[in-house]
Amino acid sequence: MRSAAVVDLDAIRDNVADLRRRVGDAQVMAVVKADGYGHGLVPAARAASAGGATWFGVAFLEEALALRAAGLSERVLAWLYSPVEDLIPAVAAEVDLGVYSIPELARVVAAAEQTGRIARVQLKADTGLSRGGCTPADWPDLVEAAGKAQAAGTVEVSGVWSHLASSDAGPRHSTNQEQKAAFTEALAAAEVLQPEVRHLANSAALLTDPDTHYDLVRAGAAIYGLVPAPTFGDFGLRPAMKLRAEVALVKRVPAGSGVSYRHRYTTSAETTLALVPIGYADGVPRNASNAAHLQINGKRYPIAGAVAMDQLVLDVGGDDVLPGDEVVLFGPGGPSALEWAEATGTIDYEIVSRVGARVPRTYVGDL
Repeated sequence: MRSAAVVDLDAIRDNVADLRRRVGDAQVMAVVKADGYGHGLVPAARAASAGGATWFGVAFLEEALALRAAGLSERVLAWLYSPVEDLIPAVAAEVDLGVYSIPELARVVAAAEQTGRIARVQLKADTGLSRGGCTPADWPDLVEAAGKAQAAGTVEVSGVWSHLASSDAGPRHSTNQEQKAAFTEALAAAEVLQPEVRHLANSAALLTDPDTHYDLVRAGAAIYGLVPAPTFGDFGLRPAMKLRAEVALVKRVPAGSGVSYRHRYTTSAETTLALVPIGYADGVPRNASNAAHLQINGKRYPIAGAVAMDQLVLDVGGDDVLPGDEVVLFGPGGPSALEWAEATGTIDYEIVSRVGARVPRTYVGDL
């Protein structure tokens, strides 16, 4: 196979089980948005369920509905939708909807009335991230409106939640302290609604700050074995994805040979170049050019020159590399996604999530 993202479903299951043990009585929400961070929405969800996840978190409505279409009955929270999207299918499928404002709440109420179902909503408080969520100034009005809708029988306020801006910096970071205090205030104001779950922790907070666990934790990066708070360690999680390809061509070239576009790499001596048929259209960052390393036969080699749309080149020196040899870009048996992230100035979440659709996903494990 020219290239593949090999996903170990047992690793996802085992990571979730490990996280479940860490959080005591709190439930685990497996965040499977963005096609399960590139690992596959439905396979990742099923593996997470096998590990003990009782909730799924997604960004968009179509992701939630795809889980329902696949027969997954766990609770699902979808938290991002536009003012023109039809909420009726989500309400009918018993998807919990994140609500940030009174106009959003009104739209959910209208959908509930049209379906004849009670819509489940989760009110999000903006405690300092300044993205989605209701500001402290508007929070009392939203709580009051939600209370009236709940009393009228059109909605059930199933949750109150927020999101941290600097969870990877650890619990003592001032921003985290401020946001935790703001969330405590938001919860106190919403106590009258008697929400089923309160949640604040993402993967990094789950692993570093027990004070954020509440009733539910949102585990995203960690379930895929990524490293959400690198300065605190890798926590023994197992990476679930290996991105691999095969050498397509090898050739000897003389010293002074320019390689790939604009000759951003020039050979310093006679050497062997290995052509690998994977490029930025497949999700390899173009700024990995002359920066990241790949692994062949247990040895790492630098990307030589610019990553192109469909291919890249490695300088393998005088080593015996042959067409058909496996190339590990990242994952077990090669560099980690975190190493790629550090080489390209990003985070490992992006490295796995950007692997393109034309790279087949293959699955291993007992699930």
